[in-house]
Formats: sequence, structure tokens, C-alpha cells
Amino acid sequence: MNALTKSGTWEMVHLPEGKRTVGCKWVFTVKLKQDGSLERYKARLVAKGFTQTYGIDYQETFAPVAKLNTVRILLSLADLDWPLYQMDVKNAFLNGDLQEEVFMDPPPGFEKQFGGKICRLKKSLYGLKQSPRAWFEKFSKSVKKQRYIQGKSDHTMFVKHTSEGKMAILIVYVDDIIITGNDEIEITRMKTVLLWNLR
Repeated sequence: MNALTKSGTWEMVHLPEGKRTVGCKWVFTVKLKQDGSLERYKARLVAKGFTQTYGIDYQETFAPVAKLNTVRILLSLADLDWPLYQMDVKNAFLNGDLQEEVFMDPPPGFEKQFGGKICRLKKSLYGLKQSPRAWFEKFSKSVKKQRYIQGKSDHTMFVKHTSEGKMAILIVYVDDIIITGNDEIEITRMKTVLLWNLR
């Protein structure tokens, strides 16, 4: 609930006349370490996106997915003794800004605190049909702002050439990011930018 509040996921409002809400539920998982021991308990609020209606609650749902051949090329470049980094964006969909007006029931267990109001979503949420697209748009904008060029044949790949003839390349697959290149300074800088913008 802290991540939802911190990211400004919603505002509490009264349901406007003629509008309806999307339900939600908590999904609980246990995260384990590589050795099988307990890392942490995880709770994720998921919208019941299957109740959304096209043209009313959402318009577009498409978000590109990294092509396997692009990932292979990136890995083969890393084989040139380029460093290879993998980043996992926590609560990735909470970074996406919603363009549509979506109303959601209060999270189960928090109805009393909402005092008869509901959530008007400002950020995307797991389960909403438009969440992958909203997250990818936010990610793309923040990467392009750093002068990375988006691939034409694979829109999940972004490349930056430096004046010294070096480069940094990154690929995003949903909420996982792979970064490589022969410009260690740019890679370190970009990792910091991503951590700052997508936390």
C-alpha cells in the first residue's frame, strides 16, 4: 500500500453519475532467495481489468515486446568483453500515467478509510488492459530524453552513440532491462537515471 500511496496511483473521489468502477483484489506471493530461503512476502494490488470495456475504460493496449533476435545480438555484443547488466523495475506499472479516466473500488480491507469514496486512477495498475502500454510510453520518454535513439525494427531497443565512437545499448522486456556497451561511463550514468526516474 505504501508504494501505491507514494507513487500517487489514485485520488479519492465520489463516483460520477453514469460511471462504473473496476474491481480489484490483493495477490499475495512469497519471494524466495536462490538458496530457497525466504526473501520477503509480497502483496500486489491488481485491478480486475477483465471488467473494462473497450472505448470506455481503455483505448489501446499494445506494448512492444523485445524480439528474441535482438536479445541474441545484444548478448553477442556483450561477448566482445562489454559489461552486461540486468535491471528489474520494481512496481513498473505504477510508473505509467493513465490517459483514460478509470475508476476503481477501494482496495479490499481499506474501504473504511475511503469513507464511501472510490479511486480515480492516475497511474497504471497491474491488471488494467492499458497498463503495459502506459508503462512502456513512460519508459520510452525517459530514455529518449537522455538522447537514446529508439530502434526502428525493434522498438524495445535504444542506442546511444557518443562522440568518442563508443555506444550504450539497452533493451526492455516488460519490466526487465538489459544494458550493455563499450562506454562504461554512459552505462553507469544511465543506470542511475533509470533508478531515479523509475523508482
